[in-house]
Amino acid sequence: MKKIAILVSGRGTNMQHILQAIENGILSNFRVNLVISDRCCSAIQYALKKNITAISLEKTNKKFLSKEIDNLLVKDIPYIIVLSGFLSILDVEFCEKWIGKVINIHPSLLPKYGGKGMYGMKVHQAVIKNKEKISGATVHYVTKDVDAGDIILKKSCKIYSKETPMSLSQKVSLIEREILIQSIKNL
Repeated sequence: MKKIAILVSGRGTNMQHILQAIENGILSNFRVNLVISDRCCSAIQYALKKNITAISLEKTNKKFLSKEIDNLLVKDIPYIIVLSGFLSILDVEFCEKWIGKVINIHPSLLPKYGGKGMYGMKVHQAVIKNKEKISGATVHYVTKDVDAGDIILKKSCKIYSKETPMSLSQKVSLIEREILIQSIKNL
């Protein structure tokens, strides 16, 4: 079994889809063995209900967060580390140590609308404001430069004239689920 560690900051919607894909046999040769959060969030509670080791590092000083995550990962080396709505920036040392093992899902067609400060609804607001005709999601490897790693998979969707950031978010969320599962399966 290939072990997955998931880093998360919120509800863990994509994490839940990964777990469902494992349960449904789509990712039959994977298992989630560790969930780590940078804050107290519902994803931690969900993981614990699924009997997955889940740890909140909410009280960890941001300066030491990457080191604390690394300390947890080296105890049970994962095959892949998935950033699933993880809002903290991992430091250079962490990114270089785990190069090629950390993937992220981003709610835009990178390189557009990527980088520091471009996450969640902020991305969709910027896309709508700039009157883009298409958007989508990208799965990429994590490097020391935010949202700049090699692209694994991306998929687009049309943006209609009456699109709102919320409706675009919902469309992109469906794409995220699809390409994240496909990317993990292909690794």
